[in-house]
Amino acid sequence: MIINGKEVIEINDKSTEYSRNDIKHIFLIGSKGIPASYGGFETFVEKLTLYRKSECIKYHVSRISNMNKIYEYNKAEVFNLNIRNIGTSKAVLYDVLSLKKCISICEQRHIENPVIYIMACRIGPFIMHYKKKIEKFGGKLYLNPDGHEWKRAKWNTLIKQYWKFSEKLMVKNADLVVCDSINIENYIQKRYAQYNPKTTYIAYGCDIKNSPFNKNSKQFAEWLIKYNIKEKSYYLIVCRFVPENNFEIIIKEFMKSDTYRDLVIITNVESKFLKRLKRKLNFTTDKRIKFVGTVYNEELLRKIRENAFAYIHGHEVGGTNPSLLEALGTTKINLLLNVGFNREVGKEAGIYWEKTEGNLCNVINHVDRLDSVEIDKLGNRSKDRIKEAYSWDKIVDEYENLFLNS
Repeated sequence: MIINGKEVIEINDKSTEYSRNDIKHIFLIGSKGIPASYGGFETFVEKLTLYRKSECIKYHVSRISNMNKIYEYNKAEVFNLNIRNIGTSKAVLYDVLSLKKCISICEQRHIENPVIYIMACRIGPFIMHYKKKIEKFGGKLYLNPDGHEWKRAKWNTLIKQYWKFSEKLMVKNADLVVCDSINIENYIQKRYAQYNPKTTYIAYGCDIKNSPFNKNSKQFAEWLIKYNIKEKSYYLIVCRFVPENNFEIIIKEFMKSDTYRDLVIITNVESKFLKRLKRKLNFTTDKRIKFVGTVYNEELLRKIRENAFAYIHGHEVGGTNPSLLEALGTTKINLLLNVGFNREVGKEAGIYWEKTEGNLCNVINHVDRLDSVEIDKLGNRSKDRIKEAYSWDKIVDEYENLFLNS
């Protein structure tokens, strides 16, 4: 059976193969499932299962799908849940039903002492009820709080209040909070000191590898021609099209800069926000600004990153951002918004900019004049930073040690 272009093996729901006493069962809730096609948590689950080292760990992964099948992928058991499209609440319902399914599997197969690892803080109001059930078979509840979901501009006041309340209850009831950012860990410890939360830091990961596309790749060449882009002659942004990623400031400052290079923006364009930016910035008059849609081909996207002159990162909400890690692993010059999350990741490998008027414009004009020696030095720092702190090999080791000692 093929899913998202990957082969999976259909298995029997009533299988007892995974009930052996020497196996540590880890249930992963909150991603959209594997094989991964997009998203940070999806990629995390993909890599965690793909690079699994210990034969004493068995992963079970929830997946949102209308398929009524259970299958094995990367030696992990994947179960599908068909969730009605009920708007904003869909993700909450998905997590609740995923948790119920995990508990049901443990009860039916008599699995003892599992770890239920929930990614994101969406189901706080319901968690205490299910925590009691998990404790009956010796299970532990682990949480990855992700970033500050309640800060995202897309949410109205009521939803932001829900996210804050939900986060509080998730942290309160978790046996362990696993943070992929030191800044997030510090926030959890300070914000919820009254609960004395147990926390640990394990970063997100990134692969260091070159794109399989060579310089004569037809697919990459066609992409360049389609958008009238030249190799090594564009600044790049790859991220979700949301206000908190500071598109307005980046585009405004880029338009004021003297660079002859393009600004290539790979994103899923949201029409209302785009219309607002067009009215405010009138950026369609600047031929350097190029929205090119999305690129889901991982190899092509890596090639695009490798051939960018520089990457611009404007995220200010969240922890360790996957797109930043990928940029550091592929692009030599990385211009990062100067906030704690980004400094923690980039350290000396990044060039930092502020949201004050004229600052990013001046940074762009400065890096435009860097010579090849300075550019290569930055590139080496970036790759060394990933190898030192964010390789998937290192991250998987840390997670497996955590799970096996739970």
